[in-house]
Amino acid sequence: MSGINIHGIWAIYSSEMARTRRTVLQSIATPVITTALYFIVFGGAIGSRMQHVGGVGYGAFIVPGLIMLSLLTQSISNASVGIYFPKFTGTMFEILSAPLNAIEAVIAYVGAAATKSVIIGLIILATSTFFTDVRILHPVWMVGFLLMTSIAFSLFGFIIGIWAKSFEQLSIIPSLIVTPLTFLGGAFYSIDMLPPAWRTVSLFNPVVYLVSGFRWSFYGLGDVGVAASLGFTAGFMALCLAILWWIFQTGWRLKP
Repeated sequence: MSGINIHGIWAIYSSEMARTRRTVLQSIATPVITTALYFIVFGGAIGSRMQHVGGVGYGAFIVPGLIMLSLLTQSISNASVGIYFPKFTGTMFEILSAPLNAIEAVIAYVGAAATKSVIIGLIILATSTFFTDVRILHPVWMVGFLLMTSIAFSLFGFIIGIWAKSFEQLSIIPSLIVTPLTFLGGAFYSIDMLPPAWRTVSLFNPVVYLVSGFRWSFYGLGDVGVAASLGFTAGFMALCLAILWWIFQTGWRLKP
């Protein structure tokens, strides 16, 4: 541990968390209001016609999907903005010249982004209890999936932040790819309800494995095996780490 610059990591981490504290009302109010709207729209409109899915009330069934939807988007957004802002302000050279290696910089930025996402996920979970009866059969696995997903997609967001050349590019992948994949990934329904052909197509959607594993930790049911969900999450995290290693080795989009 003596070789790790704890003070440097903490400086960046605390700075990133301070940005969230300055907008704490927005950070808390937005997921609470959004969760309430989802329950009003999906729980009221769809839940009245489809009261149970796999023996679980529809309102409770969509809770893991709601949390996962927010977790993916928030993790990507927090991490991408965190690393893009120094590029935008021209202070990236200060980070590159600071006594921090690549691993320490990633730990600081990704750690802050994942922390924010987990907090928002827990807020959504707490808000959901006011609308439906939420059970968590495997709390340890629930926390594990929550942490793994937030870290993996914070790493992904970090890569997007390095890749992006404008604020518009920061939102392209989350809005045009991640959010649609989440809605089509069983967040608000079970893919077992689809025709066989569409169910097969859905299995190529990576979000299916994330939502399924997370929902299994709540109710013991999922569209795919929990081992497949764990394997995909771990594999995606390893891929992001490999890409980041290459970025810092080559200086791609970091140095002129």
